[in-house]
Amino acid sequence: MSGAGVNRRSVISEAVAPWSEIAQLLRGGEAGTLVPVIIPRHRRRLWWMLPLWVGVFALLSGVMLTLRGADADGAADLAYGALAAVAYTSGVLLLVVGGLWWWRSSIVEIEQGTNGVLTRYGAVTDTLQAGRHYLWHPWSRVDFVVDTATEIPYSAPVMACPTQENVPLRSIEFFLKFRITDAVLFVRTIGAGNFDLVLSSAVQDAIRQRARRMRTERAYDLRGSDVADMQELLNRQLSRYGVRITGCNIPDVQLPAQYQQHLATRERVAKERTAYEQEWGLTRKRRIDSLGMDIERAKKVRDARIVEVKAALNRAREAVAQLLEEQETNAQRVRFEIETRGRSGLISAENEARAQRALAKAYRDNRAVLQYELARRRLEVGASLAVNAPQPVVVRTDGPGAGGDTSALSTLVAAQLLPRLNAALPSGGELPLPGRRDGE
Repeated sequence: MSGAGVNRRSVISEAVAPWSEIAQLLRGGEAGTLVPVIIPRHRRRLWWMLPLWVGVFALLSGVMLTLRGADADGAADLAYGALAAVAYTSGVLLLVVGGLWWWRSSIVEIEQGTNGVLTRYGAVTDTLQAGRHYLWHPWSRVDFVVDTATEIPYSAPVMACPTQENVPLRSIEFFLKFRITDAVLFVRTIGAGNFDLVLSSAVQDAIRQRARRMRTERAYDLRGSDVADMQELLNRQLSRYGVRITGCNIPDVQLPAQYQQHLATRERVAKERTAYEQEWGLTRKRRIDSLGMDIERAKKVRDARIVEVKAALNRAREAVAQLLEEQETNAQRVRFEIETRGRSGLISAENEARAQRALAKAYRDNRAVLQYELARRRLEVGASLAVNAPQPVVVRTDGPGAGGDTSALSTLVAAQLLPRLNAALPSGGELPLPGRRDGE
């Protein structure tokens, strides 16, 4: 925004205009000037009473001429009658003209979206809504026409506004919209010209308070910031004048030249940072997409491997089932063989038992044979025991010719020779002592 645009401030004023120009002034006004209040230039004058009074006078003159003509005779009566007719005609015409003039001057048309402030003898008596009205009272008039429907825009730049560091900003433009809610209260309490001063002062104070809380490097944050608190403050200040603020914002902030250069560098760095973040975001997105594709491929490989594992597991289960079936078959076969051998053994045992029973029966029948067999077996057992029984070796030390040698040396020698000679000697043999002659 240019410097001239920033320095231009709206001006609220009232204007005096005829009824035919009221709509144009309320909707447009002059350049930079807001006209919410119009003082109508009345075309209603009391000249409409002159024809009425003259008409009344003419009628009274006609009555007097009629009375005078009644006393006269001849030509005078005709003259008075003609004058009375002229007076009556003139009086009626003047009364009609005065009535029409009165009716026409009493018509007031209020524009749509405006209110008319009606006064009588200078005192406010009523508020006229939009439309046609008739003011029959001669001293009733509309002193003000107030725009109460339009949201009036107002621009108020604040110059040299200091920040928190006491650095004066070049300008802060404040834009608001207001609407007059009570026409009578507005025109009687403050008026358009005074309201411009009050509104400008209130806006200046609110902007300076807001700027005092801001650091210079963050002054651009005022543009488009939330100004609801300022709107509420202005509404509290202006409500007693019949005005309500409907919206406001800060469209532009201009800093000193050095701060503008600093912030331009800051914005350039911020833009480069934003571009880098966007580039990094794209790179990260590509990496994420690549990782996602890798993950999808890994999932497919995993699913394929899972399918293979499941197939191998099914094959293993089938092999285990087949093996179990074979083992079950072998077990059944072994069980059948065992059962068959058991049955065969059982049958053999039963047959042997039957044979033993038959033999026992036969033995019982022939006891002599049994006793003979028993004796024979005893003899066989005795012979077997005799053959396998150990043979004693007799060492004779007390025989004739031995000399009675019972020394320890001979005993030791006999003990050493016994194991070797035991197997060579016949059963019942005798071992001669050393020094013994043969045949002794």
